[in-house]
Amino acid sequence: MNYQHVQSPTAGVMIRPHHFMSNPETAADNAFQFIKTDIEPEILAAQARDEFDHAVEQLTAEGIQIHVFDDFGEHETLDSVFPNNWFSTHHGGRVALFPMYSPSRRRERRHDVIEMLKSIYRVQEVVDYSGLEYDKLFLEGTGAMVFDHLERLAYVGRSNRADPVILERFCTTFGYEPMVFDTSDNNGVPIYHTNVIMSIATEYALICLDMISDPHRKKEIEDRLTNSGRTVIALTREQVNEFAGNTLEMTGKNGRILALSKRAATALGKDQIKIIEKSAKLLPLNIPTIELAGGSVRCMIARIHLTQ
Repeated sequence: MNYQHVQSPTAGVMIRPHHFMSNPETAADNAFQFIKTDIEPEILAAQARDEFDHAVEQLTAEGIQIHVFDDFGEHETLDSVFPNNWFSTHHGGRVALFPMYSPSRRRERRHDVIEMLKSIYRVQEVVDYSGLEYDKLFLEGTGAMVFDHLERLAYVGRSNRADPVILERFCTTFGYEPMVFDTSDNNGVPIYHTNVIMSIATEYALICLDMISDPHRKKEIEDRLTNSGRTVIALTREQVNEFAGNTLEMTGKNGRILALSKRAATALGKDQIKIIEKSAKLLPLNIPTIELAGGSVRCMIARIHLTQ
């Protein structure tokens, strides 16, 4: 990876689902999740797989390298299409494995993905925090943490999927400053993953400041983003509900792109799109079935911040 692409790398890992289903085990604290009961499971899974394949086609057409792994569902890994929660990669050749809140999601961790990274990219160290699950301590990767790789900041909304003990340990080891804050949705419930309300690109950041509970912390976060040289694009709660915060920037053959769902793209305002398009091309992906599971495009792609 070229270091000019620190925030927006050129490659990622995606997992093709074969037995996709909205996971009832994770529905309790994921307000974005919707369990579809009027469609046969086989049809639902086929729809998700079709959406996945079209998304990969669009990303690779932009010149983004996607390493695709199949999940044939032997271990009932219903959410495996969202690999960004169980591992992350970092400059300097480091990989982190994370402890997952849901027991069913712990089975998503795959040795073959890590071996692929080691075989193609420079991996100096794999730091495994997954054993902390036995102590009921959880930190769900780049779902719980939104990284500013340029400023070395980790933005984290408090939730049962982001334990402060592991967060402090991770940030100390990997060299990030933690920026922790409280969030609340329209019902006063904490947001389950930070990456549904916040996305940091190279020259702009999408964030729902209204979902940050403490006014002083809200101002501090806005200032940190602005002082980093980025334009802050304020999302509404309604836009967050359409997954407009669950986006990610990557670098393709013709420059940066912002990958997001068609639902999210439709929710953005004209002025917001203008700001984004000064820096990146919007790449809407049609994934309505996958979004039933409570995650969107950002959750589907585990970006690779490693050099070859």
